[in-house]
Amino acid sequence: MINQLTTNSGELPIVEPTVQQLNAIQRWWSNIDWEGLIALIIQKAIAIALLILLFIVLTKIANFSIKQMFKNYQRTKTTEVRLTTLKTLVLNVTYYTLAFFFIYALLSILGVPVGSLLAGAGIAGLAIGLGAQGFTNDLLTGFFIIFEQQIDVGDYITLANLNIEGTVTQVGLRLLQIRSIDGTVHFIPNRNITTVSNHSREAMRVIVDVRIIPSEGIEGIREAITRANKKIAETYAEDLQTQPIIFGVVDLGNSNYAIRTTMYVENGKQASVQQELLTLSIFELTAAGYTIPNTPIVIK
Repeated sequence: MINQLTTNSGELPIVEPTVQQLNAIQRWWSNIDWEGLIALIIQKAIAIALLILLFIVLTKIANFSIKQMFKNYQRTKTTEVRLTTLKTLVLNVTYYTLAFFFIYALLSILGVPVGSLLAGAGIAGLAIGLGAQGFTNDLLTGFFIIFEQQIDVGDYITLANLNIEGTVTQVGLRLLQIRSIDGTVHFIPNRNITTVSNHSREAMRVIVDVRIIPSEGIEGIREAITRANKKIAETYAEDLQTQPIIFGVVDLGNSNYAIRTTMYVENGKQASVQQELLTLSIFELTAAGYTIPNTPIVIK
């Protein structure tokens, strides 16, 4: 009997807190306004559903409008590469903007203090922005390069400040890719581009100088060069913007002379036309018995 009393008295301190916790939970459960809670959940769910529907409609409208706008631009001479890049950029900016406002509205519906979050995000964004200035400059410069039609894929350009020239293989918002004549591919951040010399926008001038000895007879030399020019005009009839013209005799320095021919050709054909005309000119001169000087030109 004594042992039973001792056991019961020892269990009381353990049972009483447990009973108190159960009573507290029961009181909290019974105090919940279930009707109000269910009404609040339904209200929030309807608001979120309407918000999602609204932004789906806005996204569809924005997507259709942007694509229709660029579809109309395709009727102009704007290149397909530039159009594709600009369309992707505008679509991304639109989607990100809509996503920002969607998240803002969603958090507001859920009762999240958006103002405090934006304040914290502003400080974090400032820190990230200071560390990513170069990246931001790349994007801005790339956008204006594309928007202002400064460079297109396939253009032959020179970057004077970087001493790089070659054919453009890709124009991006962050990088510009150029392939040099020797096959080297250069990846250039857009922020490093300051001066661009584009050799592919208009007809290119071809200059061919063939060294001669004027004492052998200028008239006969001109006739030989004229025959070479006629052959070039026939071979590259579709590529020539102007007919080959004999400019005359030019002084190369230290009593070295050359006869010069000039013309304008379609962009991209200048190297092949120049090489072919030089070859034909030398052939016609040598066939007519004229001498092509081969001594080095030393300018003092």
